[in-house]
Amino acid sequence: MKKLLARIQKCDLCATYIEPRPVVTVSPSSKIIIIGQAPGTKVHASGIPWDDASGRQLRKWLSVTDEQFYNTDLFGIIPMGFCYPGKGKSGDLPPRKECAPAWHQLLFDKLPNVELVLLIGMYAQKYYLKEKAKKTLTETVNNYESYLPRYFSLPHPSPRNRFWLTKNPWFEAHVIPELQSKVSAILNNN
Repeated sequence: MKKLLARIQKCDLCATYIEPRPVVTVSPSSKIIIIGQAPGTKVHASGIPWDDASGRQLRKWLSVTDEQFYNTDLFGIIPMGFCYPGKGKSGDLPPRKECAPAWHQLLFDKLPNVELVLLIGMYAQKYYLKEKAKKTLTETVNNYESYLPRYFSLPHPSPRNRFWLTKNPWFEAHVIPELQSKVSAILNNN
């Protein structure tokens, strides 16, 4: 795993498009894998995944401490795009498409203890669920049970998604308690 992570840190597949600074944290002992979109500007600067408002919200949803979240024996963080993709017209650009095909399977091959994979956002859901993903993110998240026990689908915890959360109160009322229960059960088995 150390050799693979060292290779990833030197990755320059997309160097002609963006400044490479891969952000991935994982260990062979990781139990829960978080697959989000790509680092934002703050994470690109710090090199610490989910080191922003979205990360604070995600930790609340998971009901875990910072210490638990950043313990790679518990959580591995493997985004769809490992580097900040750049700014678009209405926010960050989508994750670069080179990362997941180049690195994800190599990482998962070295993760024998994974009990749950959190698919955060449409990019991760479409990549991993393929034709089983529903037409919209809302439908996919609302049908999270059909992807268990391997995958758990979530919207992005970005503050920009306040409207989505307000429009879909079932998510915080029903899905979050189920997510917390599953995460707690996995963490308590350590």
